[in-house]
Amino acid sequence: MTIQKFMESYKKAWESSDEHLLSSLFAADGCYHNTPFSVQIGHEQIEKYWARTKLQTDILLSFEILHAHAGGGIAHWHTTYQVTSEEMFAMWATSSGTSLLARKPGDPLPRLALDGVAVVELDPGGLCRHFRIWWHSVIDG
Repeated sequence: MTIQKFMESYKKAWESSDEHLLSSLFAADGCYHNTPFSVQIGHEQIEKYWARTKLQTDILLSFEILHAHAGGGIAHWHTTYQVTSEEMFAMWATSSGTSLLARKPGDPLPRLALDGVAVVELDPGGLCRHFRIWWHSVIDG
């Protein structure tokens, strides 16, 4: 697999909320570093983490390969999605390092935009050994 193919599959996994597709991109002991301070190791942990995308709808992801080499590369990515539950909104607020926005009971949940960079390290067989992302998020709209 190349970084281009990895990012195409990452996009498909996020837009379809498919944790099994995502984990299939990784070596058995592959690492998904969703922040510099948190890592999921192996298919089970990656799938469990990725299941949170089921609390998102209308997911759109785009990416651009900034650098590619035989062992992976670097990509810039951007995604937007509609938050569908208070639980997802609280997860976003916690992982983004922000406090919960002032919302009144009954206020609609926001649409979020995340913009980030990914570093992909592939093993000789083309599976991901390490996927590191850094991102910033804002309320979209």
